[in-house]
Amino acid sequence: MFTTTVCAALSAAGLAISLLTAYRRRFRRATKIAALSLVPVGLAMAGLVELGGKVGEAVGDWATDLAFKPSVWGGFGVLAVAVVLWVGQRLVGERAKRKAGGSAPAAAPSASRPALGGGRAGKSRGSAPATTGRRGSGSGDEDFSDIEAILKKHGI
Repeated sequence: MFTTTVCAALSAAGLAISLLTAYRRRFRRATKIAALSLVPVGLAMAGLVELGGKVGEAVGDWATDLAFKPSVWGGFGVLAVAVVLWVGQRLVGERAKRKAGGSAPAAAPSASRPALGGGRAGKSRGSAPATTGRRGSGSGDEDFSDIEAILKKHGI
């Protein structure tokens, strides 16, 4: 009886954590946590946790319960739901990776250099800035051309 209570408490705590994770919009991780949290209660319902003491009697009692108690079949159902959730989130994750890999690159090849801090490229923090203070010297136009290219790429 104590084992069943502990398993139910573990599952309840895991499902609560899963709900909090889903609230933060991390649905794949929430599904994984939910699948793992269903395992203890499924094992307890199926009677697989309480196989202690004399093994021969325990196996015989479990086989009798398997045939005559619907809660044991419910435990196997809960374990099946846990497996389906686990496999389902794995398949969705692999599908998302394949979909992301087949699309265009997230950044343009010329965007490998940092967009900000172009005036101090290669200099330490305490040194003087590379620009002399003149506006319209040409270095500012390069920064705006990068921004224009990004905006044109996104259709803005």
